[in-house]
Amino acid sequence: MSDSTVWPLWEVFIRSSRGLSHVHAGSLHAPDATMALRNARDLYTRRNEGSSVWVVPADAITASDPDAKGGFFQSAQGKNYRHATYYTRSEGVKHL
Repeated sequence: MSDSTVWPLWEVFIRSSRGLSHVHAGSLHAPDATMALRNARDLYTRRNEGSSVWVVPADAITASDPDAKGGFFQSAQGKNYRHATYYTRSEGVKHL
């Protein structure tokens, strides 16, 4: 199969009738958004488990690198200035 005949990859998110958030359900290939939505409905909501379906082109998603999580999700430990309790109230300043 040549690259010109490969359909784009879509990521599928489903919101269950019980939940409030969409949850990643899986991926599928489809030629366009309409077909991706129909295929997602048929593939991931066969037993009425969903109340809403989102399909997103996989190449439109930007994600953090799991291998770089140390620096990206660095804790605020040692960065007390990020908390309001770090600062003292200046004398003579009202309405703080």
